[in-house]
Amino acid sequence: MNGEFIDALEQLQREKDIPMTALIETVEAAMASAYRKHFGASDDVRLEVDFDSRTVRMFARTLVDQEDTPGDGGETAGVRYEEHEVDSSEFGRIAAQTAKQVVMQRVREAEREIVFDEFSHRVGEMITGEVQRKDARNAFISIGRTEALLPANEQIPGETFRFGDRIKTYVLDVRKTTRNPQIILSRRHPGLVVRLFEQEVPEVFDGIVEIKSVAREAGARSKVAVLSTDAQVDPVGACVGHRGARVQSIVDELRGEKIDIVRYSDDPSEYLKSALSPARVSQVSLNDEEHSAVVVAPDDQLSLAIGRRGQNVRLAAQLTGWRIDIRSQTQWETETERIAEEEAEAEKEEAQRVRVYELAQELDVPSADLVEIMREEGMDVSSHASSVSSEEADIVRDLLLGGEGTLDDIELGNIEIEL
Repeated sequence: MNGEFIDALEQLQREKDIPMTALIETVEAAMASAYRKHFGASDDVRLEVDFDSRTVRMFARTLVDQEDTPGDGGETAGVRYEEHEVDSSEFGRIAAQTAKQVVMQRVREAEREIVFDEFSHRVGEMITGEVQRKDARNAFISIGRTEALLPANEQIPGETFRFGDRIKTYVLDVRKTTRNPQIILSRRHPGLVVRLFEQEVPEVFDGIVEIKSVAREAGARSKVAVLSTDAQVDPVGACVGHRGARVQSIVDELRGEKIDIVRYSDDPSEYLKSALSPARVSQVSLNDEEHSAVVVAPDDQLSLAIGRRGQNVRLAAQLTGWRIDIRSQTQWETETERIAEEEAEAEKEEAQRVRVYELAQELDVPSADLVEIMREEGMDVSSHASSVSSEEADIVRDLLLGGEGTLDDIELGNIEIEL
């Protein structure tokens, strides 16, 4: 062991970015393994590295018995350690090979830990990488010292890659495996849109403009809701940029994906109107209990509000979190008229209904008896406060007054009525 050995450690430190202390611990473990294999002993081994003199010395610590030592009180027999320097040149070829294998294994483990620690803290960040290779479905992206996976289901639909292409991706997950850590990237995640705006719009990066929500159908369209914390800054204008330069650079990175920047509002009605842009909306009716909304658009704006295959209204629902039912102005007016007519008819019918106790007074019959008779007739009544339609009231009148005899005759059984 000499200066060449230290040079090798320093080279490993530079290339693998492994701390020197960890490298020395690794070599100690390797030398201990070689020592045990050569001498058949289980002694502890330590290295003493002197970077100034460029020397490395190895020591083995052996456990030995200690005999009684005479004295005033005497010392009990026990064990103690003796340390002696070891000449590594004495190791055989097999022992040296064992040391090399241990060093390489530990270095690989250290590399894996370093990669995992570095990227596990970067989940949710945007990272730029270079396309290294591609199989039938997945792409493999070089991101510094390691290679990351861009699965097919995290790619923008229809996107193609060539070797050497530099692309921006979102770090979706970092997983430990039996081999190297697996870094999963995404080009479809809405978080990528957020990170691109942070990169392109200084007001977003500084927190002056806040991105409240993102709804995205990768490769087709995204909606981004923004809010300004400074009254002097227009959030939409800041994100669009001069002549659309800022948002255009994001569109280019996302291979032409359209981006709608909408103004966020705490007022759900205003927020929904903004979310459905570029369509103009004339009316919003909210149902807070069901968290749903009926949105009315002018007839000439209906198709724009719905969007191709329902995309615009679908993204607006994702962006706001409200379930949206969209109608044209004509549909809304027709439905409103129909509902008004139905309500008027229902009120009219209700006005024509007769209470049981009123009918009992008219017929001079105890309410309880009339309730029983009406139940036997199949009418849905439960008490004297129940009501029946005018038609049902007429049936009862005909039943009790239209035939021969009196109610007393009925009660006495002189007249039987088939109900």
